Amino acid sequence: MNGYELAIVQEKDIGMISRIHTISFDDAWSGTMIRRILAMPGTFGIVAVQSRQWSMVGFVLGRIAADECEILSIAVAPDHRGAHVGAMLLDGAMHQAAQGGAQKLFLEVAEDNDVARTLYDSRGFVPVGRRPDYYARNDGTYAAAVTMSCGLETGAWQKQAGSANT
Repeated sequence: MNGYELAIVQEKDIGMISRIHTISFDDAWSGTMIRRILAMPGTFGIVAVQSRQWSMVGFVLGRIAADECEILSIAVAPDHRGAHVGAMLLDGAMHQAAQGGAQKLFLEVAEDNDVARTLYDSRGFVPVGRRPDYYARNDGTYAAAVTMSCGLETGAWQKQAGSANT
């Protein structure tokens, strides 16, 4: 489609996931932390790889519990942003969550992350809560987190994803 493919996280991906996480967020996750997360019941991981070089360029980690799923983290390497990799990853996570029996998907995003919020809006996510001063920034400031949710049971997100990618 756009030179990228999705694959299930493998042990060899964990180092690159940690590097992309470190570049993307002030609260970086180590490889050890990512392994612990992936070992938790109901957790899944998906990576985006560049098709020609089969190099990992982004990831999404999620956890399904009962009929709900939470996106734990999603990020794309800076030199691949703007190429719809984040949208592919989110769509893959939504599909995985629905296949795993989740009817609702939740995530948290920094209130000032307009790029991510635009993506989430395009997939039918709506704000359902706000956590003031949730994200500590390296410069000593804090950002609020917006909790967002999207229903998976109707498949409406699939129609929105299809029309947003055309």
